[in-house]
Amino acid sequence: MIANDKILELEKTANEIRVSIIEMLVEAGSGHTAGPLGMADIFAYLYFHGLKHDPKKPDWPERDRLVLSNGHIAPVLYAAMARAGYFPKYWLKTLRKFGSALQGHPHRDFLPALETSSGPLGSGLSQAVGMALADRIDNGQSDNRFIYCLTSDGEHDEGNTWEAAMLAGKEKLGNLIQIMDRNNIQIEGFTEDVLSLESLVKKYEAFNWHAQEIDGHDFNAIDEAVNRAKAFFDKPSIIIARTIPGKGVAEFERRFEWHGKPPNKEEGKMALKELRTLGGKIRSEHQ
Repeated sequence: MIANDKILELEKTANEIRVSIIEMLVEAGSGHTAGPLGMADIFAYLYFHGLKHDPKKPDWPERDRLVLSNGHIAPVLYAAMARAGYFPKYWLKTLRKFGSALQGHPHRDFLPALETSSGPLGSGLSQAVGMALADRIDNGQSDNRFIYCLTSDGEHDEGNTWEAAMLAGKEKLGNLIQIMDRNNIQIEGFTEDVLSLESLVKKYEAFNWHAQEIDGHDFNAIDEAVNRAKAFFDKPSIIIARTIPGKGVAEFERRFEWHGKPPNKEEGKMALKELRTLGGKIRSEHQ
């Protein structure tokens, strides 16, 4: 269990991340809204509680690795990294600008603190499997660090993802933890209408993975799932995090239309008012 004061800190941080996401998207005039908002709790947990990392030493050899496969949710990654101290917060306003370190999809050439570049869906899990294999070759069966791979449910339409899953299961990569954003939407509609994915738990278990399904907005559930995943030394783990796309802004929630478009200035103003009101409620409820 996470202490109550830490839960408050994570809730506040997640809300601040959501505020930054809206500000970034309005400034950029392009980008994805639903996925970043939905994953703010996961990223707040990872960067402010779960990950072993050091923003002052981004190339620290003992760090955990975070691979973002669904690179289109980059705004949530950048907002979390800025708050963690990897770069100044004012950089966030440069999202998707020419020459910016914060490209529309994460790009290591522009921001070396990233572990990978991402964009083409379905590639990240393969990259993470390679890292986990290399780490085991270098260090043996050690729980010294973990490779976290963040994926989307929609990218599981890609065959490359399942090839990587099959190899990870065969190699019993206990140092690999995949966290799937199970928000049930993709750019063309609801995932189960586009190409049915269920049962994801049974499919991953058949590939020799340890599989869990959780509420992706419950910090205790996230923490318990990560700790359980770390306890499986002889198989990779997947945490299927059920999230609400557009979380925090009622107008955006659960609507696939917000998968790949930004709010305009008026919509952004409305969203920021709602999120800032929510931030006040979070503080008052914990006083």
